[in-house]
Amino acid sequence: MRKKKKTEVYALGRHISLSADKARRVIDQIRGRSYEETLMILELMPYRACYPIFKLVYSAAANASYNMGSNEANLVISKAEVNEGTTVKKFKPRARGRSYPIKRPTCHITIGVKDISLHDEYGQIYSLKKPRWKNKYTTMVYHDMYSIGGVWDKK
Repeated sequence: MRKKKKTEVYALGRHISLSADKARRVIDQIRGRSYEETLMILELMPYRACYPIFKLVYSAAANASYNMGSNEANLVISKAEVNEGTTVKKFKPRARGRSYPIKRPTCHITIGVKDISLHDEYGQIYSLKKPRWKNKYTTMVYHDMYSIGGVWDKK
């Protein structure tokens, strides 16, 4: 029986002090993209969640190059998920002896990186996502009235 070669490597970040919904907003943008494209997106996005996700993507690529010896140009983000972690609960004293609860949510982020050079079905695909900047509109071809053979034909 042949042993399958491992093509996917993970990096896991646990108890990141960040809301899971805010992390999902960033994770949805990078899922399925190439490694280099993901780093550019994360550097330019203005959210606080980008830095811990950037570190996890960088760590997953380092794991892939160390464990499988793969090149960073062939890596694609194959799995990216965010799960809710524990909530740190504190009480802040308020006026008249009352207390106000403070909840600090945490999340667990998993980044999976796949080497597409080891996988046959991907071939030479640069990114799994379809580009959003593809031209949706085609050019219109206008004909003049005289070449169509309409009412205003010259005779």
